[in-house]
Amino acid sequence: MYRRASQKIRFDHARAGLAEDKVWRDVRAALLVGIPENAERILHYALTEMVNNAVDHSGSERVVVEAFGSGPRAGFEVSDEGVGIFDHVRERLGLADRMAALQEISKGKVTTDPDHHTGEGIFFVSKIADFFEIDSGGLSWKVDGERGDMAVGSAPSRRGTRVRFEVAKDKSRRLADLFAEYAKDYEFTKTRVVVKLFAIGVRFVSRSEAKRLLHGLERFREVVLDFAGVTEIGQGFADEVFRVWARGHPEVRLDPVAMMPEVRFMVERAGGLKPGGEAGRS
Repeated sequence: MYRRASQKIRFDHARAGLAEDKVWRDVRAALLVGIPENAERILHYALTEMVNNAVDHSGSERVVVEAFGSGPRAGFEVSDEGVGIFDHVRERLGLADRMAALQEISKGKVTTDPDHHTGEGIFFVSKIADFFEIDSGGLSWKVDGERGDMAVGSAPSRRGTRVRFEVAKDKSRRLADLFAEYAKDYEFTKTRVVVKLFAIGVRFVSRSEAKRLLHGLERFREVVLDFAGVTEIGQGFADEVFRVWARGHPEVRLDPVAMMPEVRFMVERAGGLKPGGEAGRS
C-alpha cells in the first residue's frame, strides 16, 4: 500500500519475499513517470540496490520506501528496523566499532555475504548520487556529489537503517560513465578513498591510521587517495602508505590527489610521487 503526502509517496512492505523490481515499478508508476531517461535509469539502479540490501541484510520485519519527484531533484528513502548496517558489518567482519564499518563500506567491495553480493552497490550508488546519506546506530555518513564532499557525524539514535538518495532530473553523467571510471574489462578494479574519513580532525600522524586506511585496498588495481581537506600527514603515516604498503603491493597503483603543499611534501618524501608530480613508488 502507499499514501501520498506533500508530493511524497510512502510504501510500507513486509520484508519477507519482497522483490526490488516490484518496488521500483510501484514507485515509478505512482510518482516518477515523465522524468528524463538518464535520471530514471539512475533511480532504478539506486533504488533496487538499496531495497535489495535491506531485504537481504537487515533482518527487519518491514521495509519502508518513501519517494519524491517534485522540484529539480527526484529521490527516495529506504528505511528498516533491523540490526543496522554499521553494526551488521562490524559484527560480521570483526571490526572495532561502527566508524570502522563505515570506513570499510566507503571503499567498496565489502560484503558480509560474498556468495550472493559483490559489495559494489553502496559504493556506486554513493558515487552517482547528487546527495546520499546512510543513517544508522547514531552515525550518519553524508555524500554531497554536487559539491564533491562528504562528512561523518552523529545522528539521533534509531533502530535499523535509513538510506536517502537524490539525483538531479537533468543529470548528464550516466551510469555507464561511472562504471567505466572504476571498472576494467567489466571488473571493479578502482576505488577512491576519501582520506579525511579515516582521521580525527584533519591531521595524520600515526602508522596505525595508515593501516586502517589501507585495510582491504589490495582488492583493487588502482586506488585514488583523495586528500581534500587534509592539512597535515606525519612521516610515519606517509612512510606506511607510500613505501611499506606500496612495496608490498606493487600490483596496486596509488594515486594521491587534492594535496595541500604540506601534504604533497610528505608524500614526495616517502616516494609517493615521481619527479614531475606523477604518482609513483619509492
